[in-house]
Amino acid sequence: MKEKYIEDLKEIKDIMNRSSRFISLSGLSGISAGFCALIGAFLAYNTVYQNQNYLGYRKVIITSDSISTLLLIAIGTIVVAIGSVIYFTTRETKKRNQKIWDYQTKRLLINLSIPLVTGGILALMFLYKGYIGVVAPLTLVFYGLALVNASKYTLDEIRSLGIIEICLGLIAMQFIGYGLIFWAIGFGVLHIVYGVIMQLKNKS
Repeated sequence: MKEKYIEDLKEIKDIMNRSSRFISLSGLSGISAGFCALIGAFLAYNTVYQNQNYLGYRKVIITSDSISTLLLIAIGTIVVAIGSVIYFTTRETKKRNQKIWDYQTKRLLINLSIPLVTGGILALMFLYKGYIGVVAPLTLVFYGLALVNASKYTLDEIRSLGIIEICLGLIAMQFIGYGLIFWAIGFGVLHIVYGVIMQLKNKS
């Protein structure tokens, strides 16, 4: 009797959790986004630091042509990454027999978008003024804030990932010349690690 009562409570808790959180994030979406970020970082690195020592301190004077190229790389990376995330998340949602677009999804996207858009606009303003060194740290910090802000509407692991991104961005601010490397770690490596952890967790 006691075991049945505990099972009923667990089932009620699961139902409430599904109704208040968007839980269909796929580990594969994190992995795919991470690889997209690594490719984008590689292309950006070659654009900004052509014919330079890859391990030396990164001091650079950016040109208007380089800014245009970087924006194209950034847009392309974002589009491909978001496309892969939508694909794998939609597939996971169908597998769980859940709706891809509902009230929880809207709340998740709104809370994710506010810090992201703010950070993106601020980063562009710094970029066009020539302060390229602070762009990578800023995007990491605001992305981390976006994840923490949206985490209450999705998986708890998103909050942990967000905190790590914020810390990484703050560290990158102390090592301005290596911002792109930190960016690749934050958006590339950490997403892949997160995706692998989620895949293993879902299989267990």
